[in-house]
Amino acid sequence: MIDPLLIVVGGIVVVSLVTVIAPRFNIAGPLVLMAIGLGVSLLPFVPGVTVNPEVILIGVLPPLLYSAALQLPAIEFRRDFAPIAGLSVLLVVLSSLGLGLFFAAVIPGLGLALGVALGAILSPTDAVATSIAKRLGIAPRVITLLEGESLLNDATALVLLRTAVAAVASSFAFGDAVANFAWAVVIALAIGALVGWGNLRVRERVSNPAANTALSFTIPFIAYLPTEHLGGSGLVAAVVAGIVTGQGAARRFTPEQRLSDRLNWRTIELILEGGVFLVFGLELKDIVNANLGEHEGLWYGTWLALSALGISLGVRALYVAGIIWLQGRRSRRRVTHRQRAEKISERIDEMEQAYRADPAAFESRVSDPDRAKRGFGLVRRRVTRTLADLDYYRDSPLGWRHGIIIVWAGMRGVVTLAAAQTLPGENEGVNDRALLIFVAFLVALFSLLIQGLTLSLVVRSVGLSEGAGEGPTREEQHALDTELRTASVAALTAGKLTRRNGEPFPADLLEQAGARLARPTDDDLTARARDLLEFRLASVDAMRRELNRISHDGRYSTAALRHALAELDADQLSLELRIDGEDD
Repeated sequence: MIDPLLIVVGGIVVVSLVTVIAPRFNIAGPLVLMAIGLGVSLLPFVPGVTVNPEVILIGVLPPLLYSAALQLPAIEFRRDFAPIAGLSVLLVVLSSLGLGLFFAAVIPGLGLALGVALGAILSPTDAVATSIAKRLGIAPRVITLLEGESLLNDATALVLLRTAVAAVASSFAFGDAVANFAWAVVIALAIGALVGWGNLRVRERVSNPAANTALSFTIPFIAYLPTEHLGGSGLVAAVVAGIVTGQGAARRFTPEQRLSDRLNWRTIELILEGGVFLVFGLELKDIVNANLGEHEGLWYGTWLALSALGISLGVRALYVAGIIWLQGRRSRRRVTHRQRAEKISERIDEMEQAYRADPAAFESRVSDPDRAKRGFGLVRRRVTRTLADLDYYRDSPLGWRHGIIIVWAGMRGVVTLAAAQTLPGENEGVNDRALLIFVAFLVALFSLLIQGLTLSLVVRSVGLSEGAGEGPTREEQHALDTELRTASVAALTAGKLTRRNGEPFPADLLEQAGARLARPTDDDLTARARDLLEFRLASVDAMRRELNRISHDGRYSTAALRHALAELDADQLSLELRIDGEDD
């Protein structure tokens, strides 16, 4: 009997090494892990491996989706929320119904309800596609669509699966199904948002780094468990909690907390996702043996799996073609929208100039001058965001080549593997459970093998291998840095920069720093050097406040904003270490 602890340690080592080595050979890590798991399972002294699906659905998926939601590009997600929601909800429903009709027709005695249940298992795409696509330099907008879809479609599939399985044992009512789905989403949104809000408020008051990290590990489960208890989708709640936390972290958390969260959750994501695919390979032997005994061969299940994968890709291709067509129609109308927004912006400029030229005359024409000025600011922000959104759609249009990538990158993975094992058995009236699980596993396997291994070839074939990384462009980062430094100079001029304890800086220091921010080079900090470091720390705080303000108008990508925040965090940590080190 092998020590379970040794198995866990060995699995972590394998996952880590494969993550490092696989990209060097341009092979997706999950495929290598599955192959290793299958190879180990074939060894004569290795017993069969069966993992309780609840371990995956409760112990793995909530933290995995929460981790992905923390890094979600919120600005781009908002801009493309409509197509993402369509891919995550409507496409899953259509695929499930289409596959359900197919399975009910070709598997004797299966029934439509159980066919739809299997279709719901095979419909959601996996986040592994996003990790592969990112390395290929695909347009960031395509990455956002794939990432958002993989975050949200899991919940749709699992709610649909739950409804279909319930219909196997009782009569199906369309109205009840719609009401249950709506309740599952609404309660998940409410609880997820509440947990995310509470997470930000509580953890910003916990100064102990170890305790803060420990609290962060509980958040996806705090969101998941009560939501499931109330009949909602715990996965949606975990995603919403992650989005709220990720977007509020820049304002609420310290640099140490943000750095700790980023590294810790990336590590958890790496181990959990890699572990699932490794276990998938280990389980294949028993699944294959069960079907060999019941169906006298593997061809029947293989034919069903290949047909199901073809139907899924066909439905996906038709749906994505509709999205591309709609985007083309909207792009022609956006020219008119931009002209209207520019006219509104010009009108606001004229009114603001009139106010600056003669404030008294302006205030005499309005009943509430303060409210009018706030209104100017609100309209200005909305117009700026609208113009930034229109620039985004203009500069990153979706064409047929992007549509091909979106279709082909829709691979099946973790959710399909876990959900398949939740199907009822013979006691609940399902006689083909082994076959259905085998089909689900083969669809995930074929999807990862066929699509995963050929995605880079498809990208090159359609001419979209741009070599662009995940980060911002040099021009965008330079423009953002210029704005932040301008804000720092403005805070200096207005006398808003103070030490951490609130005391003002000497006047001659402010004068000297206004010309050039000096950097001390001596190891021994003099009083003047300490003041300069404190001043630089205050300027970092001013730039971070400006960055938080800029992040709401949509003029810069999420990648650029996060890059700038990471630079400011690194500067602050370095300065605090130098200042506080002398006090020890």
